[in-house]
Amino acid sequence: MTMLWQRELPGADLVIRGARVLDPTEGIDATLEVRIDGGVIAQVAEKVDANEHRVIDAKGLVLAPAFVDPHVHLRTPGREDEETIASGTAAAAAGGYCAILAMPNTDPVVDSSATLGALVETARREAEIPTGFLAAITRGQRGEELTEMGELAETGAVAFSDDGVPVASAGLMRRALQYASITDRPLALHCEEPTLSRGGHVHEGRVAAELGFAGYPSIGESVAVERDLSLASFEGGRIHVLHLSAAESVDALRRARDAGVLASGEATPHHLVLTDDAVRSLDPNVKMNPPLRAERDRLALLEAVRDGTIEAIATDHAPHAAHEKDVPFEAAPFGVTGLETAFASLYVHLVKPGLLSLETLLERMSAGPARIFGLERPRIVAGAQANLVLLDLEREWTVGEQPFRSRSGNSWLLGAKLQGAVQMTLAAGSVVHE
Repeated sequence: MTMLWQRELPGADLVIRGARVLDPTEGIDATLEVRIDGGVIAQVAEKVDANEHRVIDAKGLVLAPAFVDPHVHLRTPGREDEETIASGTAAAAAGGYCAILAMPNTDPVVDSSATLGALVETARREAEIPTGFLAAITRGQRGEELTEMGELAETGAVAFSDDGVPVASAGLMRRALQYASITDRPLALHCEEPTLSRGGHVHEGRVAAELGFAGYPSIGESVAVERDLSLASFEGGRIHVLHLSAAESVDALRRARDAGVLASGEATPHHLVLTDDAVRSLDPNVKMNPPLRAERDRLALLEAVRDGTIEAIATDHAPHAAHEKDVPFEAAPFGVTGLETAFASLYVHLVKPGLLSLETLLERMSAGPARIFGLERPRIVAGAQANLVLLDLEREWTVGEQPFRSRSGNSWLLGAKLQGAVQMTLAAGSVVHE
């Protein structure tokens, strides 16, 4: 059973009136009223009794299942100056998320039940929304020795990942697949061949050559994706490929899924919107791993999101202190924030131009990631816990004008004007943002 934790909050008593209620998985798209009793959806109908509840006038807004982010860096323990469980989950709530999963590449690495248990207790005290934790595949993420996956699963690990570094040894990856299958937890894999990517700051291509940067070729990702899909097929294991960026990787995932391999994948908003042309700005906030790639790669990712080959959109929210990013491009660390801007960036760049339907975007940000990691799917039906987001699709706002809830502001969208704002978020039955 997948376990998530948060601090205790009161269940909401609300009536939401006048909204366009849109739940693609349930096949709902109509102007309806929704009554919530003690944090549970009690009624979804054309007219409901307010029953002395607080009434939200949501005319002109969209009410949808809240979002689930399967790939977040909370930097705790070790770098609380960059992010904490409290600040990261507040940022997630402001972005419309009702649940997030945190990566284990912290200091110390989440590779023992003691470290994981301490995070669970912190989440119980501080997390604004339900939060789950992945544990490392290898001790210290050094790629030499497997962690005690069985013990970590019992402590509450949602999945296993060495995100930030690949598991370089094919033999060790095979044993990890065997061990993980016993725990019924997937492996979430950062697929990178270090001998091909080493020293690369940006995608190997025309822009890198013009700027004189060392390149990280797309095959540095795709060859590792191919290897791990082959191992998963051989072992009958379950893998989730993190932050896909290359067209060849997408093709490999599609072929593997068609062949029956238990594999899923995710894409980030920045890889779906930007290409390596953005690097011409020399802004360290567009430096990430994997790097922004060519237009053909971006289009391949977008098509995979449309056809369901990629089931999840994940932010890969990677906060950094201001002084770390305020350096020349080559010296800056990889990573950008994304929790507070994900929906609006994708709505304005993909949905409004007609490149992606709103229904597909909502599904890939909510039901898709929940399904992959065995989480309860946010639903707008009577009897379900209220995990909802109220969206104003007309509201325009500028990124950075208001303080971020995150402790870090290394957004690739600083100064950008977006459309589509989160008006309210309910998570686990409680109002966590408005």
